[in-house]
Amino acid sequence: MKLKDKVCIVTGAARGIGETVARRYVAEGARVAIADLELAAAEETAASLTAMGPGSAMGVAMDVTDEQAVSDGVARVVARWGTVDVLVSNAGIQIVHKIEDFPFADWKKMLSIHLDGAFLTARACIPHMYAQKSGSIIFMGSVHSKEASPLKSAYVTAKHGLLGLSRVISKEGAEHGVRANVICPGFVKTPLVEKQIPEQAAALGIPESEVIRRIMLGNTVDGEFTTAEDVAEVALLFASFPTNALTGQSLIVSHGWFME
Repeated sequence: MKLKDKVCIVTGAARGIGETVARRYVAEGARVAIADLELAAAEETAASLTAMGPGSAMGVAMDVTDEQAVSDGVARVVARWGTVDVLVSNAGIQIVHKIEDFPFADWKKMLSIHLDGAFLTARACIPHMYAQKSGSIIFMGSVHSKEASPLKSAYVTAKHGLLGLSRVISKEGAEHGVRANVICPGFVKTPLVEKQIPEQAAALGIPESEVIRRIMLGNTVDGEFTTAEDVAEVALLFASFPTNALTGQSLIVSHGWFME
């Protein structure tokens, strides 16, 4: 078990990619905090994962855009399990508009969840990692951390920003044994992505089938969606890697949608 007794916090983990990462970590023996805006959903997921074993899970209420809520949530985890070994900053949403039509309130909301949330959760966890001279911080980026698509100005901006944040944490954290990485998934068929299909079809004036075929999967090598399980395997790799050799790096998980 690669994460036996490691204490992990995964944000946005009541469903989707976050839940799959949490499940993979519990299967490797970790103690995982399911941090989510909806406490009831987080506790339900935590109970399900604990029953699965061999690790365990707890639900934690956390609005990643709220400084106090993040501090309180991390404090709850530390009070129960003593420290934090791994943070997966996964919470995110999607809002699409042409840039000339993008409401400023939506722009700020997107950056707050994706960038402020990553900063606040990392800042709250880092002192515990520094104290024990070890830790792994993983940001959930996107192929849009590397590339751009129409209608996604706020999302692309935020996901690019995560690369810079992880690199700074890598440089500052190296002497304390703390590393940082970014996972960059392609299109994963979660509810978040399924919601985008009709939105993009309407905005671009094309059929939904064309959004899937051309926009979401057209650049892949095999016409396949990335799976949440694919992403979870990379999250396990970064969380369990034994040295600083990979710190500051990002890994694209996209069926070739973007290559570098």
